[in-house]
Amino acid sequence: MNRRNTPTKEAILNLLLSSRKALSQDAIERALTININRATIYRVLNRFCEDDIIHKIVAEDGKQYFAICKKCENQEEVVQHHFHFRCLSCDTIECLQVPVAYSVPNGYEVQNANCVLTGVCNDCS
Repeated sequence: MNRRNTPTKEAILNLLLSSRKALSQDAIERALTININRATIYRVLNRFCEDDIIHKIVAEDGKQYFAICKKCENQEEVVQHHFHFRCLSCDTIECLQVPVAYSVPNGYEVQNANCVLTGVCNDCS
């Protein structure tokens, strides 16, 4: 869907583009240099998800993080179902750009997968 570009959308998108890791709504709100209310940030993030610009990661504690949809170096398309890694030391989440192998019983159709591994990231170890 073609949506109108606004300074708010541009600020949030630029922040996500410059981040190597997924960001929570709170982290986005703190990092923005312009004053945007929480409801507007949430609405923009959800629209970006609907438009497949970003994807939402729900951690095991229920907190939501958002990341730009990026391609793997060896892939022609964005890997839709991939693992995420949450560092217990720095509390960041990053996409692990490797395909997820899984199986489901006959008759089931997977439309979304949310896989979060927890431990200590490369920067913290």
